[in-house]
Amino acid sequence: MIDPPEITFTDSTRVKCDGATDIRAGAALGHPRVWLEIDEHGYVDCGYCDRRFILKGGPADGANQSDLPDISSGAS
Repeated sequence: MIDPPEITFTDSTRVKCDGATDIRAGAALGHPRVWLEIDEHGYVDCGYCDRRFILKGGPADGANQSDLPDISSGAS
């Protein structure tokens, strides 16, 4: 597995991604805003930009991220 381009730790199981969080030019350079749900795996990957959201204290927190498969929202 390849590391995702960016990892974001969160306290919430519901997260949003627009691909432009750190881009100063705004969302025009990102992708449509999507809402993702973190399930029992403890993480979810954005289907647009591959950003990985990890639930703090969840099963994926502290795990070797390159060993975890890609999980898009809604996948099990």
